[in-house]
Amino acid sequence: MAQTRNGGKRTLAGWVVAVLSTAMLAIAGTPTLAEIDGHGPDAWRVTGVSPRDALNARMGPGTAYSVLTRFAHDERGMQQVTCVPYYTPAHRAAMSRAEIAALPPRWCLMRSADLARAGWVNADYLEPDYGGPAGGGDLSREPGDDLIVAGEELVRTLYEMRSIEDAGGNTGLYRLQGAKRYFHLEVARALVSGQAGADPIYGAQDFDGHCEEPRRDADRPMFRGMITVHVDCVNFGRPQRATYSLRADPDQAGAPVRIFRIDHDGWSFP
Repeated sequence: MAQTRNGGKRTLAGWVVAVLSTAMLAIAGTPTLAEIDGHGPDAWRVTGVSPRDALNARMGPGTAYSVLTRFAHDERGMQQVTCVPYYTPAHRAAMSRAEIAALPPRWCLMRSADLARAGWVNADYLEPDYGGPAGGGDLSREPGDDLIVAGEELVRTLYEMRSIEDAGGNTGLYRLQGAKRYFHLEVARALVSGQAGADPIYGAQDFDGHCEEPRRDADRPMFRGMITVHVDCVNFGRPQRATYSLRADPDQAGAPVRIFRIDHDGWSFP
């Protein structure tokens, strides 16, 4: 029998496992996105496993749980239902290296491409499968694609937080601790102090309209470490674009990718 590979032991409360297991059964016959909120690649593959080995898929997120099935060392086109600890690329981008290091081992609930097998596996043995299921093409990844995706997610989350603020919620976005999760430290200080005048996110003092999903620059999404993300909005019936420039912030622990400039038609912040 082939040996199996799994990571360190991790246990969760039984009700968490029960809820997630029930969710998996409920959607067993329905195609899903990569994660339950739609973040992440559409397909995954097994990596780091010897051709003579297989990857255990367990009843729960940890080696204390029984093995349900196994994924081949070169399994492709897998679907990701969810992971624990749960976070989106934007949440991870907002964390320091120390915070990431303090997290317990990550386990993901995965399904085979044909939906016939499912179970929890150690995330260390998963990577995005940009070519899709085996035989589905050989799409190459762009250099720095993970960072670009994280930049798009960071901007998307920023707009989500701003929308919550508009609805009367308090996300901490306009306090330094909250602002620096999205902006370079000096830019966060400028935002909190009110130096921008008009809202630097919407590009106006008032907003009444809608915004499209953030998307990378089509011609040069990343150049010399700078990521460019555009957000197209309609405000009071007038189309406008905000261009976000992001790069690593050496003034924050772990030098995370953060926004250092927002350009609007005719003005920029800071």
